[in-house]
Amino acid sequence: MDIPFEQGMLSPGAADMRPEPPNSLDLNDTHPQRIKLTAPNINLSLDQSEGSVLSDDNLDSPDEIDINVDELDTPDEADSFEYTGHENPTANKDSGQESESIPEYTAEEEREDNRLWRTVVIGEQEQRIDMKVIEPYRRVISHGGYYGDGLNAIIVFAACFLPDSSRADYHYVMENLFLYVISTLELMVAEDYMIVYLNGATPRRKMPGLGWMKKCYQMIDRRLRKNLKSFIIVHPSWFIRTLLAVTRPFISSKFSSKIKYVSSLSELSGLIPMDCIQIPESIIKLDEELREASEATKTSCLYNDPELSSMEKE
Repeated sequence: MDIPFEQGMLSPGAADMRPEPPNSLDLNDTHPQRIKLTAPNINLSLDQSEGSVLSDDNLDSPDEIDINVDELDTPDEADSFEYTGHENPTANKDSGQESESIPEYTAEEEREDNRLWRTVVIGEQEQRIDMKVIEPYRRVISHGGYYGDGLNAIIVFAACFLPDSSRADYHYVMENLFLYVISTLELMVAEDYMIVYLNGATPRRKMPGLGWMKKCYQMIDRRLRKNLKSFIIVHPSWFIRTLLAVTRPFISSKFSSKIKYVSSLSELSGLIPMDCIQIPESIIKLDEELREASEATKTSCLYNDPELSSMEKE
C-alpha cells in the first residue's frame, strides 16, 4: 500500500521520538520515486484515535514500555542449536551416529594369527617361527623323493629362493628361515638321506653367509649329521668352492668326504632319480645355457686344433 509520510500525520511528540523512514529511493540519481510496499491484509488504523498504533498512548518513550521478562519464550539449557561447522567426534554417540571403534578380534582371526607362528623344538629348546615373514622363501627346501632301498630321503635346497641381503630385516628373515629349514629337515628325514644343493642362478647377494651355514651345521641334530650320506652341489660357483675350501679345516673330514660337485642336471640324473625333484625354471634355463656354451667351446677347440680336425675328418 502507498503510505505517504506527510508532515503533520504524526503528533509532534512522536516525530521527536522516531526518525522519519525513507519514502523514496533514487535509482537514477535524478528523480525521487516512492517505494510501494506490499503487506498482508491487516486491519490497521492510521489515525490517532484511541487504540491506534499511532496514538499517543503507544508512542510513549521506551522507558514506559511494560515488558514481562519472565513470560518471554527463551530456550532452556536442554535445547540444542544446529551447528554446521566442525563436529566434536565424541558427540556422535549423543547424536545417534555410530562412532568408529576397534574391530572385534574374532575367533577366526585368532586361529589365523596362530597359523602365522609355528612352535618347534630344536636342540631340546622351544623355538617360535614367524611363518608370515618367511612365506615367500619356503620353497628354499623341499622333498625330492627317495633313493635306494628303504626311506632314504632326498632333500632339495634351492639357493635361488633365499632372500636378498639388501632387505632391512634380512637377519630377522634368515633367523626364522634357519629355524624353518632345521625343523623341516627333522620332519622329512626318517633314516639315511642326502642333500641336493642347487647353487645355480643365485646372485652373490642371495648367497648365505659363512656364519649362517656354520650355524646350520652346528644346530643339526647329531642323528641328522650321522645319517647324511651325501651333499651334492649342482652348478657350483667359484664363490661356493672357495667358501668350502676355507671352511674345510673347521669341519670334520667325514663331512668333507660327503661333498660332491655336479656341473649339470644330466650329470645329477645319473646319480639320483629325478622324478620327484622340482627344479626351478631359472636353474633349467641356466643349465641349457651352460650346455650350449660347453658345446660351442668344444666345437671351437675342434676346428682350431689341426690334429683334432684331421682326426675328425678321418
